[in-house]
Amino acid sequence: MAGNSTRRGAVRNAGSKKGATTGTGGKGRRALEGRGPTPPAEERTKHPAAKRAAAAARRAEQGSAAGGAAPARSGGRPPVGAPRAGRTTTSRSGNEAVAGRNSVVEALRTGVPATALHVATRIETDDRVREVLRAAADRGLPVLETTRTDLDRMTDGAVHQGLVLTVPPYSYSTLADVLDDDAAAGRAPLVVALDGVTDPRNLGAVVRSAAAFGASCVLLPERRSAGMTASAWKTSAGAAARLPVARETNLTRALKVAKDAGCFVIGLDADADAPVGSADVARIAEGPVAIVIGSEGRGLSRLVREGCDLVASIPMAGAVESLNAGVACSIALYEVARARTAAGARARL
Repeated sequence: MAGNSTRRGAVRNAGSKKGATTGTGGKGRRALEGRGPTPPAEERTKHPAAKRAAAAARRAEQGSAAGGAAPARSGGRPPVGAPRAGRTTTSRSGNEAVAGRNSVVEALRTGVPATALHVATRIETDDRVREVLRAAADRGLPVLETTRTDLDRMTDGAVHQGLVLTVPPYSYSTLADVLDDDAAAGRAPLVVALDGVTDPRNLGAVVRSAAAFGASCVLLPERRSAGMTASAWKTSAGAAARLPVARETNLTRALKVAKDAGCFVIGLDADADAPVGSADVARIAEGPVAIVIGSEGRGLSRLVREGCDLVASIPMAGAVESLNAGVACSIALYEVARARTAAGARARL
């Protein structure tokens, strides 16, 4: 009958009521507890802050292995000194990544050796991008379209602006090979050694001056010294392609090797009595010589100073306490070049 007809599914089973009729065994209570407070951004592996913190930890590990860099600080921001646009970073393979449009343009203009140019997918082109692409094509560099995620990984979080240039590790010479080449060519060696110069731009300026005045090489210690990075290449204005840079484990022992080859070792120090342009220094500079330049702040280290045959100074007037390595190198090399030119003129008479 119509009065007794029921719509299918509209009637509950007898005895049923809203809600569960049996115990949940604590499942409902555990569900209500939730997952707890949201962890900090640095602990969420896919969060950008966590990626930055991991990159900072890797840099801190690399810095401590290289002689003690400042530890990375925690937090969402990158630590002080983290790569920004225009910085260079070094990969695990030793290749250097030059990041940023202006930096890549300058590197290609100055002939920095490179292995490949990485361009972001769907990059917005401007005059700098067009110049980079033309320069890469002229040099025959491989141009690789790369995702921005991969560019972030290559540059360790630097602001690359869609352009990354990979630079191979510099191939250093040895001091013994340089001295052998001078002996075979009948040249008097002129070695420029750097003690504690850590700024690659200063290194590049020294390489440029050394090449201009006919030095045999620039000598670097392995530790506590700048290396031939892309920044040093750019500052040298192409001179790094013509002048060998030697790298030795211990600078004091390397200077002993130079002495054994006949070099007179002259250290530059502001407290020395003998001016670099004095007659005694000029007479010494006519033969094989090695000039040692210390850092702008600390000067020569104790052991290196003790290993010098003579310590000379650059006379200065005024309140300036010291010159940077590039300027001091240029002045000393000019005095050596002048002494050798005068000696050659006397020999021709």
